[in-house]
Amino acid sequence: MENKENLKRVFTGSVIEAQFVKRYLKDNNIDALLRNTLNESMIAGWASGAPGDAGLIFVFEDDFDKAMVLIEKYRSNSNKNPE
Repeated sequence: MENKENLKRVFTGSVIEAQFVKRYLKDNNIDALLRNTLNESMIAGWASGAPGDAGLIFVFEDDFDKAMVLIEKYRSNSNKNPE
């Protein structure tokens, strides 16, 4: 991921869930960048944000539509109640 000008955010959630989503995208041939904003702010000397939304996933603009379809599929599967 070299050219950050063409990156678009496709996911916001916990870092653990974002790690899973990143791997899911990679398994579907989409490169993704994971940012941990809570960790970044703590390294800088302050804590900003909450653990529930500290994981941000970015993909290249060309992969945005495909990534969003996969993420919606993931979200719909994870929201199903076990019977």
